[in-house]
Amino acid sequence: MNHEKLRCYEQLSLVAEEVARMVARWPRGNAYLIDQLKRAMASSLLNLSEGNGKSCFGRERRRFFRISLGSIAEVSACLDLARAYGLIEASAQELLKSRLRLAYVQIRALP
Repeated sequence: MNHEKLRCYEQLSLVAEEVARMVARWPRGNAYLIDQLKRAMASSLLNLSEGNGKSCFGRERRRFFRISLGSIAEVSACLDLARAYGLIEASAQELLKSRLRLAYVQIRALP
């Protein structure tokens, strides 16, 4: 598949894997944040791949990329909340957010 060749897809996949490992260790009572984080993470990857799968380079393709970018921002905000709630360390948060920023810039550069 074409989307698997994108560096931004690779970056988001790495974040998704780490998010899955990370939330599995969170204490009970955080299901709402885990659900929101997982859904936003899935949306970022799924909309990126669907937009990249469009054969045209028009408005519809860019719409999927914009949705993916919004979902990346949502993942970032969830990580901020997780840090504020003491669920993740600052170093883990920053590593994940740096990968998100890289993917964000790369998606913005797609035609």
